[in-house]
Amino acid sequence: MGVNFDLNDLQAFRAVVELGSFRKAAEAVSISQPALSRRIDKLEEALGVRLFERTTRSVTLTTVGRVFAPSAEQLLDDLDVALLGIRDVSSSRLGHVTIACVPSVAYYFLPSAVASYHRRFPRIRVKLLDVSANEVLSAVISGEADFGVSFVGSQESEVEFKVLLQERFVAACRRDHPLASKKRVTWNELYEHEYVSVDKTSGNRLLLDQALSAVAPRLPSICETRHVTTMLGLVEAGLGVAAVPSMAMPGHNHPVLTSVPLVEPVVKRRVGIVKRRGRPLTPAAQEFHRTIIELRRGGASGDASSDETSPKKRPGRKTPS
Repeated sequence: MGVNFDLNDLQAFRAVVELGSFRKAAEAVSISQPALSRRIDKLEEALGVRLFERTTRSVTLTTVGRVFAPSAEQLLDDLDVALLGIRDVSSSRLGHVTIACVPSVAYYFLPSAVASYHRRFPRIRVKLLDVSANEVLSAVISGEADFGVSFVGSQESEVEFKVLLQERFVAACRRDHPLASKKRVTWNELYEHEYVSVDKTSGNRLLLDQALSAVAPRLPSICETRHVTTMLGLVEAGLGVAAVPSMAMPGHNHPVLTSVPLVEPVVKRRVGIVKRRGRPLTPAAQEFHRTIIELRRGGASGDASSDETSPKKRPGRKTPS
């Protein structure tokens, strides 16, 4: 039995799902709102079901619509891949790329990559999954993300790990804290003060536990978080100090926070691109991958691999929440 709908109807459906509004969806696909409504009506009639519950104030998916949405997304994704495989990426009206990354990378490194990519390929949609290191691996392995940027993956047989940079851990503290005036701080000195830490689900926690097996904190942390960016918010609020990757720190002219290099031992982490072994990237994802490599070679967003006593100066920004 033939199904009487086409690609335009599916694209209209996806736009409404993503934007939650017929008006915004119509603007996104560059047609009038009545024309978009006709496309949705046509799709519902062809399928013999209602996909949306519509009121004057809201649009929500029906139960059937929620079931259909992932299938429609997959159909459009498969078509995007097929078209991008035979077209020049820059001329395509379709396609998107999904990157999984740890929050500190999303905050520090990827904004310049996204901006550069968008200038070159304004028609390609970019989706960032800012998740934990373990979730980055899962997203890459499952195919939810085209590739990832993380500090975990070099030991995994299912993925390839290409190092982008190396960064050291520093002590994050308020400018009025006693440690702020020091040129360097040992881990034992850090743990003499009240401190906050990441919990056992964090990839940073595993890395630090392995590197600091000979360092025994005198007292447990006063609070644990899942992400480094949340931990910095607690430090800024005056709850203590914290050991964080230098990449996560805001610029030197931040009004409240500063950092001091941690020594005895110096602990570093390697940040790299994580790809599923044996799975080629789509043309759109390959171009984003190339953008990251080129920016890194050009020293974009500072140089976190430096072993100087403090991170490179970056533009001042508020600590991300």
